[in-house]
Amino acid sequence: MKRTTKIEIKEIHQRFIDRYSDAVTELKYKDAYELVVAVALSAQCTDKRVNLITPKFFEVYPDTNTLSCANLEDVKALLNSCSFFNNKAKNLLKMALRVQEVFAGKIPMNVKDLQSLAGVGQKTANVVMIEYTGANLMAVDTHVFRVSHRLGLSDDKTAIATEATLVKKFQNNLHALHQGMVLFGRYICTAKNPKCDECFLNEFCKTTKTFKV
Repeated sequence: MKRTTKIEIKEIHQRFIDRYSDAVTELKYKDAYELVVAVALSAQCTDKRVNLITPKFFEVYPDTNTLSCANLEDVKALLNSCSFFNNKAKNLLKMALRVQEVFAGKIPMNVKDLQSLAGVGQKTANVVMIEYTGANLMAVDTHVFRVSHRLGLSDDKTAIATEATLVKKFQNNLHALHQGMVLFGRYICTAKNPKCDECFLNEFCKTTKTFKV
């Protein structure tokens, strides 16, 4: 596949910023605790589904204190319409317990400490920091991965490698780029039947082939 040039990268960068500078996650949350839970649940699950699950979940478990004391089966019951709910329930309990024991009940706001929480990998930690603090970080989900490859910004085989490539190429306004690439991939540059007639980056597209991570 033909690589995107530096001039093209600069123009792609500007167009994303112009269009998505105010974009935020579609996950619904009120505080850092709710954001971490929602992002963790969204792994391999749609934001729409997560937003259907979390209102009742947060009503029953409004903070890490209540969640850390929860019964695992009760948590599973609230999450059973979410993909991989068994593992996610276990990780959320462990996450809450660690936040209580190590971080005095407050969600830590740095990537290293976030990654020390069960179920919080690099992508989840970065998404939380991007959304909650506007950190200059990139996170690569299936949408960002697909868009990056279609635009010739990356030919990396993994999300982590793609993230490093995007950070190197774009350098700044990464939080807006992440949010923009997610929304662009979700609604325009879709996996199947991309809406090329609505695309504002047509001239940079290298292929409509679907790339999966």
